[in-house]
Amino acid sequence: MKPQQILTLCFILILSSCSKYNGIPEEYHSKIDQALMKADKNQSEILIALKKSPEHTKEGMAYIISYMPDQDLKTLTSEFLLTNAAIAYEAKEKYPWAKSIPDSVFYNEILPYASLNEKRDDWRKDFHNRFSKYVEQCTDIRSAIDSVNKNIRDELYVDYNTKRKKPDQRPYESIDQGMASCSGLSILLTDAFRSVGIPSRIAGTPNWHDKRGNHNWCEVWIDGKWYFTEYYPSGLNQGWFLADAGKAIPDNPEHAIYASSYKPTGIHFPLVWDESIKYVPAHNVSERYINIYREQEKAKEVAKTHVLVKVMMFTENVCSFQGNDRVATNVDVFCGKDQVGGGKTAGPTQDMNDVLELLLEKDKDYTFNYLNESGKFKSITYKIGSDSEIVKLFYR
Repeated sequence: MKPQQILTLCFILILSSCSKYNGIPEEYHSKIDQALMKADKNQSEILIALKKSPEHTKEGMAYIISYMPDQDLKTLTSEFLLTNAAIAYEAKEKYPWAKSIPDSVFYNEILPYASLNEKRDDWRKDFHNRFSKYVEQCTDIRSAIDSVNKNIRDELYVDYNTKRKKPDQRPYESIDQGMASCSGLSILLTDAFRSVGIPSRIAGTPNWHDKRGNHNWCEVWIDGKWYFTEYYPSGLNQGWFLADAGKAIPDNPEHAIYASSYKPTGIHFPLVWDESIKYVPAHNVSERYINIYREQEKAKEVAKTHVLVKVMMFTENVCSFQGNDRVATNVDVFCGKDQVGGGKTAGPTQDMNDVLELLLEKDKDYTFNYLNESGKFKSITYKIGSDSEIVKLFYR
């Protein structure tokens, strides 16, 4: 062991004995010790970041330090780390969707200062200022995602262009050039999402199943599930590449789909521009994309033969569509002698979007059976055509 390493180890032991890690769960202690050893001459900056972190941010800072890539431990300043954490926590407290995000997701998909191997930019404060105006009226995470996604291009004025200087550009390299690769655009979008408390990560494949090349995009976390989107939005889990992603080969590293992680996972995100880089952790998410593709293809097949029918029960035949005119009651649906569906209609206190929905075969007659207000059996027959429609039933 080198003299410098011995001194560093002694310094760490002394600090630890003086309760240096007070307020930080014990699971991080040994990881922080190892990180300080790797930080070498930069250990003082790492320690300052940990020491100066407010109590409510200490565990988050411990997480970032514990899993930080070696080169970052040697170069990042305490000011960089403290500013990044302060604004990330500010967003967590500011936005309603961010307040309920689990710590494990916040630490790994919002708090990190980078996504892949891009050079480290101090983007958090600038991006928070840029994108907060687009989400300030949003009350849920879906509308916030949609607003950031729709406005990012006109906010940053960056477009896809093969003339960009390199594929793995840091945010301000792309902004300064006004152009980026799919990877560069994904870095921008992920940072924009994170700046306003939306969990995000980068996903991609090193090579499509038919060997047409690589592609990267973004994922966002909503209520425990991951959805994909792109810099040029087409909607969650919608995109030109889904048919290719649905043919991913999970056990083939070249043709699988990966999602980035900050915390080590045991596998790495394949960076086609520099295959020697192994320090970007990843999850193999191929099966999820295969399942999404299969579900959407199945829905398309059903749409060829069936139509969505919304069933609503009202107190009387006035067609008011007011919330307090609705009645909750059981309805059975028959085609000839065969029952093909049924359920309970929404009552007066339920959301207006909460409607009994049925998939029924097109161009057939259906009978809707129910008991009315007097307990009398009623049977109404409707001809269902080829377009979605609302079936209105009346309780009196």
